[in-house]
Amino acid sequence: MTDRAYRLGVDIGGTFTDLVLAAPDGALHTHKLLSTPDDYGEGIRDGAAALLGELGLEPAAVGRVVHGTTVATNAVLEGKGALTGLVTTKGFRDVLEMRRLRIPEMYTLNYRRTDPLVPRRLRLEADERMGPEGQVWQPLDPASVEAAAGRLAAAGVEAVAVCLLHAYANADHERQVAAILRERLGSDVFLTCSSDLLPVIREYERTSTTVINAYLGPMIRGYLGRLREHLHGIGVTAPILVMKSDGGIMSAAAAAEKPAYIVESGPAAGVIGAAHTGARDGMADCISLDMGGTTAKASIVEAGAVARTGDYEVGAGINLSSKLVMGGGHALKLPVIDISEIGAGGGSLVRVDAGGLVRVGPESAGAVPGPVAYRQGGTEPTFCDAVLTLGWLNPDYLVGGGLAIDAEAAAQAVGERIAAVLGRDVLDAAHGILEVACGTMMRAVKAVSTYRGRDPRDFALFAFGGNGPVVAAAIADLLEMTTVVVPPNPGVFSAYGLLLSDIEQEAARSHLALLADTGPAALDALFRELEAGLAADMAAEGYGAGGYAVRRLAELRYEGQAHELAVPVANGPDGLPDTAAMAAAFGDEHERTYGHRADAEAVESVTLRAVATVAVEKPAPQPKPGATVSASTRPAFFGAPAGRRTVPVVAREGLGAGPRNGPLIVEEYDATCVVPPGWTARLDAAQNIVLEKGSVA
Repeated sequence: MTDRAYRLGVDIGGTFTDLVLAAPDGALHTHKLLSTPDDYGEGIRDGAAALLGELGLEPAAVGRVVHGTTVATNAVLEGKGALTGLVTTKGFRDVLEMRRLRIPEMYTLNYRRTDPLVPRRLRLEADERMGPEGQVWQPLDPASVEAAAGRLAAAGVEAVAVCLLHAYANADHERQVAAILRERLGSDVFLTCSSDLLPVIREYERTSTTVINAYLGPMIRGYLGRLREHLHGIGVTAPILVMKSDGGIMSAAAAAEKPAYIVESGPAAGVIGAAHTGARDGMADCISLDMGGTTAKASIVEAGAVARTGDYEVGAGINLSSKLVMGGGHALKLPVIDISEIGAGGGSLVRVDAGGLVRVGPESAGAVPGPVAYRQGGTEPTFCDAVLTLGWLNPDYLVGGGLAIDAEAAAQAVGERIAAVLGRDVLDAAHGILEVACGTMMRAVKAVSTYRGRDPRDFALFAFGGNGPVVAAAIADLLEMTTVVVPPNPGVFSAYGLLLSDIEQEAARSHLALLADTGPAALDALFRELEAGLAADMAAEGYGAGGYAVRRLAELRYEGQAHELAVPVANGPDGLPDTAAMAAAFGDEHERTYGHRADAEAVESVTLRAVATVAVEKPAPQPKPGATVSASTRPAFFGAPAGRRTVPVVAREGLGAGPRNGPLIVEEYDATCVVPPGWTARLDAAQNIVLEKGSVA
């Protein structure tokens, strides 16, 4: 990509597809349209064509496309991945059933776990055995693999995962199994070996992660291939990069081979944007709140650093991002930005349950049929319909006026389906829906802060997404937070975050040993082996030595613990890893996470990681140029005691550097920011809207 090329960020959500085009001079141009769930590539194509046409640009002007998507996690949630087989060591076919002794709902006697992604009839055994240090205890019997291959071929599997016991220590048997399967099943079957994807200890997590990769492989290959065809169809032939779950980006070719790395691709981009923007603008400690059309997501940023975790689950529905609430999904033992996700978005369906309680989500109207107000066939009221009824949204200016809205139909649906059932006034019912949704979203924020030993009052709430700025102050009130920040282009901020992400590849290996026993020189040698393999991966991506930076991470624990925490590896004066500093850093992180430390206990390493990073140029955000909202007023309802008020409505640029009292509504192309009574709003030097608790005389 040349320095004069444009960069296109594309983020797909359940309701909207967002695009941000960054010009060589840093100027940003945005576009938002309804997603096309039958083929998401069609929406991307149409949005890109519209942006290029609006600016009078030739398709060749685009030098890079960076994509964030939820199609991988949705495929797991909806059970729409490939028919997948598993070949594992004799005696271990039921690892996916046995899992870990974790139940997310301890007192639900009839709780049912999610079914494994591979049915038992397709979990087959290879007769072999490796020892934990890679010693061959029993040679591989090729006949057992031939028999398994025959059964898999007869079943018509589209993908196969290979995960043998202790393959992280010696991959020889896995390679032999893969060769036999490839010969018998052909090249069309997607094949994943655990030793290639995740050569680390823990049989269940390694097996589950390998299965997830195989399960997603054919679908992601097809998805990225169709996306490439759609873009080529309008003349955009630029390389496609895909956001990873840990916030880095990788080539589409690499993502097609390792789709497990992009399971949380969509939500990660917004957190990267919040971390970069917050650090740049003096808000390095913040909690991101991304509320779109389908879900609300939260993540914590401390001192400008994104929180990541290696203990993650996919397929359990709502993810509260807490190690105390696990066991409902499929383990994914790969680095993931620590994100809490709740099924509460603009399209979340609202209902009154059998007990007379109002429920908001997790079911969503999505892009089709969408909220009642969208007039595309939706009949059930949604959160969006409730907020329209309150007067918080302008029915004539959603997506800059590009989305037709029927506010009367929204109010009628809320009145008939909710207010009438509750025997309440329609405005009271609509405000009650808002309060229920905010209470649910508050859990997402607490999951990444309070549940992790952090006080949310010490952080700013960084709100974006189409609906994040609408509810941010209300959620901050519930948590006693006093500052809310709304960046420019909030409705497409995740697409902007894609353009801030660095290109990354990583390599990992298990190393279970006490730090004191390993020693700096031996540890350095292990990392150098990792980095040699990483250099080959980067060369395949087109980056030679000197074209990227490498950082080292170690996952450590106190001796005897079941779980570990990742810390950076610092070098001492001799240029070798400083094991004492590593142990101290682990103690600090343990205290931050769990509230205590045990410095007298020995620290042991579990996994070593090396990450190669190619830094990309970061464009500065700017509000969308063009038509803006004229200052006006409209009635809006804020519940007791404020009630119904006539509220000033202004554009972002209508705010000044001095604080302005709420109630106030700030409207722009892609989002609406609501400043309720008791809050002030101002514009800072970077064009962020800053809401602060309190009033000015």
